[in-house]
Amino acid sequence: MTAAADAADCARCDAVCCRLTVVLTPQDTVPARFAATTARGIAVMARDADGWCSALDRSRMRCSIYANRPEVCRRFAMDGPYCRAVRADYRERIARGIPLLLH
Repeated sequence: MTAAADAADCARCDAVCCRLTVVLTPQDTVPARFAATTARGIAVMARDADGWCSALDRSRMRCSIYANRPEVCRRFAMDGPYCRAVRADYRERIARGIPLLLH
């Protein structure tokens, strides 16, 4: 597969980044219904029962609060090194039949 064929495109992505833990900062202004607090008291984006970010619009696989998304999401560069690593790990897990578990 060529680099161009493997390039990330949010319009054709599996939104794997929407399964990562997103720590909120005091400056983030996400609606309260999309925020949660961990057992250790850390503010994070809430997740649905299956692990997806609760702000993900499943019908379009896009962020429903894009204009107000957290700072860490704003810094997540599409097709950047971390994006490519997360996607590669996801593809490998799928190929091996390993479920994507969240902790």
